[in-house]
Amino acid sequence: MLDQETARERVLEAAEELFYSQGIQAVGMDAVRNASGVSLKRLYQLFPSKEALVLEFLQQRDARWQRALADYVGAQSTPEERIAAVFDWLYKWFSEPDYRGCAFINSFGELGAVAPEVAEQARQHKQAFRDYLADLVTACGRPAELADQLALLAEGAITTAAIFGTPEPAHQARDAARLLMHAP
Repeated sequence: MLDQETARERVLEAAEELFYSQGIQAVGMDAVRNASGVSLKRLYQLFPSKEALVLEFLQQRDARWQRALADYVGAQSTPEERIAAVFDWLYKWFSEPDYRGCAFINSFGELGAVAPEVAEQARQHKQAFRDYLADLVTACGRPAELADQLALLAEGAITTAAIFGTPEPAHQARDAARLLMHAP
């Protein structure tokens, strides 16, 4: 029998793969049970509702996404290189074979109107990303409003890459970001 933490990890891993690849509404708890190997009874002991599982999936994905971005960007030596690196990291992400866009945009589109906590998770994720960009902009000594412009470039690239199935929007957004960085 699986211990509590192992069962929880298996359920979250299965839920993430299924929710991200197929969509939240298309995936039932039975599918999560089958993919995780955790009994339905145990699944509901760990997550009393599908919404609780969705929220935990989003929280985990947010933490992992932010950590991976910060690790990649933090390896750059200058503030301006760090801003460009955000878009290079997006290119790497968009190049992954299972890239389906932003899990937060997708979940907001599916559930934002009917699940306020899911909508709030999406807003928090997007705000944290915008705040991260603001810190990078401040380190460059650039005007604060540049962070909003960079966030819009990145968000547009995230969506465009998913729709067209190409990572190129990340490079296009990086080129536009460089223009904005050097605009008078």
